[in-house]
Amino acid sequence: MSEARLQPLSAFSPGSRRALTGVLADIDDTLTSDGRLPGASLVAMERLRAAGLRVIPVTGRPAGWCDHIARMWPVDAVVGENGAFWFRYDATARRLEKHYVIGASERALRATHLERIAARILQEVPGSAIASDQAYREADLAIDFREDVPALSPASVERIVAIMAGEGLTAKVSSIHVNGWFGGYDKLSTTRRCLAEGFGIDVDAQRERWVFVGDSPNDAPMFGFFPHAVGVANVRDFDGRMEALPRYVTASRGAAGFAEFVAALLE
Repeated sequence: MSEARLQPLSAFSPGSRRALTGVLADIDDTLTSDGRLPGASLVAMERLRAAGLRVIPVTGRPAGWCDHIARMWPVDAVVGENGAFWFRYDATARRLEKHYVIGASERALRATHLERIAARILQEVPGSAIASDQAYREADLAIDFREDVPALSPASVERIVAIMAGEGLTAKVSSIHVNGWFGGYDKLSTTRRCLAEGFGIDVDAQRERWVFVGDSPNDAPMFGFFPHAVGVANVRDFDGRMEALPRYVTASRGAAGFAEFVAALLE
């Protein structure tokens, strides 16, 4: 990672900030710190919405969690399982809208193959584990390398990625899991669908009016697409392992970095 390419938030011009209409944000180690969601992150999201900006988490977390997030958090929608779906809660109709990239029957068929691949990874990569949130997933496999297990070495993480890729999966590394799924979608492709289908927004034509905040390699498609992408300070932990970098970086890590970004945006 080239530190010269990471600019401080002060370089994010006031004019560009005022032009923004929405904020997209990763969850783990961006809205959270040490596995916890602090009240400051919820307050920051509430402040953004009160200022008239749309707020959409874009996460690798599972469908079960995203059901709760769409209903209970101060957000406009959520993209989950690295792009497997997007959910939105219609408060007027009192109904959760669920939009999947892959149909239910095909997801069920793929789940059988994912179980076999999971067993192989656990056998070949000592110390790895099925992520504790796997039971709530509908489209992907999450292998834990540092959330609820002692942190694995970078070589072990790369071995997990290699096994997934060899089995035909798309494999992405987050700050805590390696996620694998069948199909070519990712966080960016389903964010496009979410904004177009849910809000009538052509984000390719309006990318200057949205900002993405994240921290890890599975955020790279978003970092590469949005001109005003922001990394919280822990993005530096992935030095040399990012396919694309954010333009700006906060001084603080995790949730504190997100709060720092929101304060700078709204000042």
